[in-house]
Amino acid sequence: MNMQVTQGVQPPPPPARLEDMQLPIVMMRDILLKTMFRKNLTEVPELAEAVCLPRAVTQELIDMARKQTLVQATGTLNANNSGGEMGYELTDAGKNRTLDALAQSEYFGAMPVPLSVYREQIKRQSIRDIQVTRDDLTGSMGHLVLPENLLSNLGPAVSSGRSILMYGPPGNGKSSISNGIRDAMGDKIYVPRAIEYSGTVITVYDPIVHSKAEVEVDDPNSLRRKRTFDNRYVRCERPTVITGGELTLDMLDLVYNPTARTYQAPLQLKATGGIFIVDDLGRQAEPPQSLVNRWIVPLEENKDILALQSGEKFEVPFDTLVIFSTNFHPNEIFDQAALRRIFFKIKIDGPSQQDFLKIFAMVAKKKGMALDEAALVHLLKVKYPTIQNIYANYQPNFLIDQMIAVCDFEGIPYQMTPELIDRAWANMFVKDETIVK
Repeated sequence: MNMQVTQGVQPPPPPARLEDMQLPIVMMRDILLKTMFRKNLTEVPELAEAVCLPRAVTQELIDMARKQTLVQATGTLNANNSGGEMGYELTDAGKNRTLDALAQSEYFGAMPVPLSVYREQIKRQSIRDIQVTRDDLTGSMGHLVLPENLLSNLGPAVSSGRSILMYGPPGNGKSSISNGIRDAMGDKIYVPRAIEYSGTVITVYDPIVHSKAEVEVDDPNSLRRKRTFDNRYVRCERPTVITGGELTLDMLDLVYNPTARTYQAPLQLKATGGIFIVDDLGRQAEPPQSLVNRWIVPLEENKDILALQSGEKFEVPFDTLVIFSTNFHPNEIFDQAALRRIFFKIKIDGPSQQDFLKIFAMVAKKKGMALDEAALVHLLKVKYPTIQNIYANYQPNFLIDQMIAVCDFEGIPYQMTPELIDRAWANMFVKDETIVK
């Protein structure tokens, strides 16, 4: 597939000197000390890897801590080897300082990226700069049978990076289409392991949300920095966060860890540069109107407002394609003011009879079941008229899986018959009836 979105994102340059870090000196020093203490590290290469900094910058931090008598050298290890490294350890004063620092915050490891610096990287990899073509969407959704005009409506919506509302009857592939949009964005971005605001650490990188690409490492036999980007970031696929009926408003706030005294980024911040899918809108405990009201500022101003435990509020960039998906008609769950904030509204209808048969044949072939003309005629002429010939994309898979289950139980070869169609149909719909107690 010829992807126009893979032109490459400009990577964050690795810091060359300590002054490039733009972090409080004391904060960096304390994170180094805590990392030495918690991980029992003594050599610069392993320390540099742990705090995700080039060796030269890590050495600057070590030298600063030595001047403050917090760290001392233990002598050259493996002096007979060309790669011999000086060892370092905490002094008694260093251990005391480390314990004080741990009492303030348990965070150690990767140095955070200042929020101001991360803002610049977001601009370099903005989702609003992606140009998704028809070929891109066709390639990522080629396994789906879609109405002809759907891609014509989806394409401009995706390329704009603006919000999308997909609505229509259940079981017609809204979730699959959302995933197809994600797959059409084939480039990589850089996700910070943690960011810093006002001396506070907020962890961002989440292996559950972010799919890591290749990892860069330093050449252990060279003092030269081999990395091509700042290792405080992780090179990832554009993230996709999918939430459903479990979404609540407090999931969009910073998560405070009172033990570590650090914060975890909320879902929408983890989705920066990617897609945030709110599936099954209308099934959450929160009213849909309340959820959309929470998104008004981010959707209109490309920024979000978060709050620390102290009550201090601050702005973070909002660079996310938000996709709302619902089985309700928009007018049932939103007022007109809320609908204005959602830039594109795309109805996802069920398939025509012709498209239904295409899907049915594709599923049957994939599952190893031969088509039977009598069974199909029975399905289309007898069963579907009972539900006003309303087709849904999920139905072929459901019906064929039901017939396979019966064949497996009866110990007979996979087959399609009018009788098996009736048995499968009975499990797809439940008749309204009075239950006698």
